[in-house]
Amino acid sequence: MAEQILEQARELFEGQIDFEGQKLVELLVNVALTLVGAIAFFVGYLLQDIKLAVYVGLAGTAAVFLLAVPPWPFFNRNPVKWLPVGGITPPANLVVDDKMFR
Repeated sequence: MAEQILEQARELFEGQIDFEGQKLVELLVNVALTLVGAIAFFVGYLLQDIKLAVYVGLAGTAAVFLLAVPPWPFFNRNPVKWLPVGGITPPANLVVDDKMFR
């Protein structure tokens, strides 16, 4: 019972993202955190409330975390096509440091 629940949770959280998805996540995180920081600064400055500025920054950071960390399906639009296993035969007589391998 517990093993089935653990396996379902593992499949849910063990998503795949490709290299283009990683680049997209990096861009989104950089832009979003910059905007969150600027908004938090201006809210705090205009209202003269540092506590509110910190809360706005924390809320924005949590929102960016929810955008970036889960492996959303749109981060895997260009999956990598790996070569098939096998098909390459090792050389018959391989010599390394004067030792023969067969």
